Amino acid sequence: MSGQQTPGSDPYFPANGDPRYHVHRYELALDYRPGPNRLAGTARLSAIAGRPLTEFHLNLAEFRIGRVAVDGRAPHYVHRGGKLRIRPAKPLPAGAAFTVEVHWSGNPKPVRSPWGGLGWEELTDGALVASQPVGAPSWFPCNDRPADKAAYQISVNTPSAYTVVAGGRLLTRTTKASTTTWVYEQTAPTSSYLVGLAVGTYQMVLLGDPGLGGVPQTAHVPPHLLPGFSRDFARQPVMMRVFEELFGPYPFGEYAVVIADEELDVPVEAQGLSLFGTNHVDGARGSERLIAHELAHQWFGNSVTIADWRHIWLNEGFAKYAEWLWSEHSGGRSAQELAVAAHRLLSVRPQDLRLADPGRKLMFDDRLYQRGGLVLHALRCALGDAAFFVMLRDWATAHRHGVVTTAAFTAHVGRYATEPVDDLLRAWLYEPGLPELPRLPVAG
Repeated sequence: MSGQQTPGSDPYFPANGDPRYHVHRYELALDYRPGPNRLAGTARLSAIAGRPLTEFHLNLAEFRIGRVAVDGRAPHYVHRGGKLRIRPAKPLPAGAAFTVEVHWSGNPKPVRSPWGGLGWEELTDGALVASQPVGAPSWFPCNDRPADKAAYQISVNTPSAYTVVAGGRLLTRTTKASTTTWVYEQTAPTSSYLVGLAVGTYQMVLLGDPGLGGVPQTAHVPPHLLPGFSRDFARQPVMMRVFEELFGPYPFGEYAVVIADEELDVPVEAQGLSLFGTNHVDGARGSERLIAHELAHQWFGNSVTIADWRHIWLNEGFAKYAEWLWSEHSGGRSAQELAVAAHRLLSVRPQDLRLADPGRKLMFDDRLYQRGGLVLHALRCALGDAAFFVMLRDWATAHRHGVVTTAAFTAHVGRYATEPVDDLLRAWLYEPGLPELPRLPVAG
């Protein structure tokens, strides 16, 4: 059971995820006590072996393991270095459906990464989860790779003074004595890093009237922030309608936002859920571009998910361009004006980033976001608005709940171009030098 890398694993995070099997459903039953920051959980994973398995692994941080079972039988297992290595009592043949059950407990904390702690974060009063890219093992055992998407049912028992918010539909909320159990179901395929959770003292707010066939939108806000929040997020329902026109139908059953009662460096997207901090509420719509960015991720990143982290520009570049499109549609600066500003910014920065494979060190570099937005603007200039927006909508629709790569995107784009765009895409995606600023044709 030695060795760090599994063939086919993510080149940026070879210790995370096991491509030899696929989990199609997680059932997590958690008990969380905010005061001592104590978590106890049971996970039941329903999976399918992609090849014969004499052993496999899950990612799980430093918890005490109480019990492990594979198809109800005790396997041999070793839990070390963030990996739970499991050797079933009987080898699993290729194509076999199997279940894994894990009981664990301890004090959850973020996992270490080049960007600081990721995953479970204890707040002054409560907790939240922000896992991108490899923080999910900080709180539950998982096959932690973006391409391994599964349905989730999450049950959380916690003191009744607290609200629990997770991505998906709230099935039940049951209070017994001084604790309440919240059960959420996310039926859409979800990557482990996109499983969001927040525990805190929140007031729920409905955002707009979704109407027949509309998207239910809720917010969970500390009461003292409600006046500022009401102004800052007032245009989100309109934003949802604009994005549905541009990108196609919203890909999930509902959308929630949580305002944690602490400052956060950046907002974080989860499946059907986005997490913001107090610093993103100023009563002056100062963070509206970030509201647009996180909402756009529901299409680009959450529904249309990258096969591995080399392709992260397909998440962040698309969400960045969505910021520019929202600005353009809401009376702010045009996408062309914002492209000019981004190009000027990049022109004075080091030009050592290859967008299609930036390397782990640069995968969250601001240049990746800006250049990613500029790729889409360059394509819009080359294709024209009519073909570009059909291309964009078809990309989100054709790969809804699927897994994609940069090569899949470039092949997709080629079907909408009347002139070849290979050189344009090569220059923007694979060469580090900054191409010339693209310009939309002037309407006349």
